[in-house]
Amino acid sequence: MQVDKTTLQDISIFHREEEQSVFYHLNRTQTNGGREYLRWLLSKPLDSIADITDAQHTIKDLLVAHNKLPATITNGTIMVIESFLEAGVDNYPSNPNIVNSLMYKVASAADYSITKYSTSHFVGFVKDLQTIASLLLPHAQSKQIATWCERINLLLQRPVLQTILQWQRDKKLSPTEVLWLGRYVKLQFKQQTQELLEIYNKLDAYTSLALACNKYHFVFPLINESKEPFIKAEGLYHLLLEKPVSYDVTLNKDTNFMFLTGANMAGKSTFIKGVGICIYLAHIGMGVPAKAMEISLFDGLLTNIQVEDNIIKGESYFFNEVQRIKRTVDKLSDGKKWLILIDELFKGTNVQDAMKCSLTVIEGLRKTGNALFVLSTHLYEIAEPLQQYSNIDFRYFETSVLNDQLVFGYHLQKGVSNDRLGYLILKREGVIEMLEQL
Repeated sequence: MQVDKTTLQDISIFHREEEQSVFYHLNRTQTNGGREYLRWLLSKPLDSIADITDAQHTIKDLLVAHNKLPATITNGTIMVIESFLEAGVDNYPSNPNIVNSLMYKVASAADYSITKYSTSHFVGFVKDLQTIASLLLPHAQSKQIATWCERINLLLQRPVLQTILQWQRDKKLSPTEVLWLGRYVKLQFKQQTQELLEIYNKLDAYTSLALACNKYHFVFPLINESKEPFIKAEGLYHLLLEKPVSYDVTLNKDTNFMFLTGANMAGKSTFIKGVGICIYLAHIGMGVPAKAMEISLFDGLLTNIQVEDNIIKGESYFFNEVQRIKRTVDKLSDGKKWLILIDELFKGTNVQDAMKCSLTVIEGLRKTGNALFVLSTHLYEIAEPLQQYSNIDFRYFETSVLNDQLVFGYHLQKGVSNDRLGYLILKREGVIEMLEQL
């Protein structure tokens, strides 16, 4: 699925303040390498149902098995092994024996100490990998997991590794064994060790997704190879909210355009981002924050939410809004299935101009049969001329005033809102009173 950096930022997959990102909430990795691989996974949505389904199977396999998997491979263990592979310690005796090993231990005490410490971690690492492969492979539904486990088993078939696997985990290695193993890992098994580390990073990243699915009670969506794009979701909610309100969402070829209105703070932006996050995670192979969801496979996701001006280039806010819409129209011309999310069109110009521009854009976009749209606006006046189009679904978030206080229900209603509550918000926050006292 095609996305760009702006879209990833708009739906907070990544965020400059990490705690506000989807990545942060899904990250349960134990290693630096697993964390980086998870970041890579979340930046690469998949393009086929087969790949998405296998990613789902990977997460499900790890959901079932994670309580049985060894927890002794720590970030410290990985760092020790990685550092050892890159350390300039390779002047070992070619055939370690009791005599030359003791001499090396005395003459090269620092190098011996590094080797001893690193080889003990290496022994534990390969033992744990053998356990992981033996637990996962017999029941693997995931092709990825089967491939990783088969590769682990193949690499561990080396005679030296088979000898190590027979050792007790707490075995105290003799100087000869320390140098023999250190020499083997550094000079003959370095590339293979790096491959095993990479496999574990991938397992760590996918285990993180499995743990997140379990913590947040995500469901795995059904993804359909439909010619037309569609979304059918029950109980969809925004992942990053502590107490989210859920929504039912249906968009299809007959009603492919949601026109969303409501006052400031009513929930429009949250809803739009929640939809985007769910669709995006589905294309990672991840579970989604919803009770149930079935969607088509999308070719792309494009957002227009947090447009910024560019002082250096001399580009105004409105100019960049126009450029983003231009990019959207260009993408839609490829005939592929797109989900387009737009929050508050043309905020960078006056109301009359914004109304005319918004109406023109909506009337053009809604003709596109290969895309679904969710668009929010304060300009409820343009809803009336759009009523003639049967494929536009008018929805709003209701806001009420009780004892001069705003009450937000955050429930999605059918129709159009004409609430204008900006003045009340100014008053509620004490700004009016402060201005009167100036």
